[in-house]
Amino acid sequence: MQTYRLGKTGPDVSAIGLGCMGMSGMYGPSDRAESIATIHAALDAGINLLDTGDFYGMGHNEMLIGEALKGRRREDAVISVKFGGLRDPVGGWNGIDARPVAVKNFLSYRPARLDPNVPIEDTVGAIADMVKAGYVRHIGLSEVGADTIRRAAAVAPIVDLQIEYSLISRGIEEKILPTTRELGISITAYGVLSRGLISGHWQKGQGGTAGDFRAYSPRFQEGNIEQNLALVEKLREIAQAKSVSVAQIAIAWVAAKGKDIVPIIGARRRDRLTEALGSRAVDLSPEDFAIIERAVPKDAAAGGRYPEHMLQHMDSEK
Repeated sequence: MQTYRLGKTGPDVSAIGLGCMGMSGMYGPSDRAESIATIHAALDAGINLLDTGDFYGMGHNEMLIGEALKGRRREDAVISVKFGGLRDPVGGWNGIDARPVAVKNFLSYRPARLDPNVPIEDTVGAIADMVKAGYVRHIGLSEVGADTIRRAAAVAPIVDLQIEYSLISRGIEEKILPTTRELGISITAYGVLSRGLISGHWQKGQGGTAGDFRAYSPRFQEGNIEQNLALVEKLREIAQAKSVSVAQIAIAWVAAKGKDIVPIIGARRRDRLTEALGSRAVDLSPEDFAIIERAVPKDAAAGGRYPEHMLQHMDSEK
């Protein structure tokens, strides 16, 4: 698979990354054996970027990836780890801790969110110290706005910003994407299928399983889901005309937005991974782009990408 350099100084990563969060309960129960088989299939297909967080499943996700990598060449995998998410014993969220002393404890690549109590310069400076000491290889950011990106990049090289980006989540286009491109910072785009909403597989009434984040996501709620699924049907017409799937159209649209954008695919099963990989063969012409973006205009989605109380703690565009 084709590879791209993350930022000016980062690692070479595959054109598609595998997001592993869903393998640890965020979207309801998952199958451990199938999750590991999916990671193996991704590696065999040339995907080397695995995305996780040390708080996904209260550590379950990192252990799952570790198990999947046994017997494999560890150096072939680039593992992007977010840190700072505080959770209670039953999985509830208690904010972000990105203090320099906490950075030394977490020893990870990027803070999951901006800590409102800690200047970004202090957090990035502490990670930079860990890079110099050889504990962390690079520095990334997650879900922060243009001003924060500039302040962070003034302290140390930032290789990528992880942020949601999809046909129905395009808030980065106005300020964030121009800023990262000016500074030579890549985008690792999560949510390219909007948590399955624009995959072409989602149906109204799904997602009621205990622990599934989508049960609380505004875009999946009554009154919003109908409008959003109507957008999917417009995409389905376009996909059928090109003899590809809705998911492949949605992923290809993100991937074609620039070589500095790496889609992170949250596949939990091998069949969904295979479908996602098929997006690499989808060639979108300027006319295709125009047709897709007329069918799904910017800001066409109903509902925010997170519940309002979570958006209040986010520094990036909503």
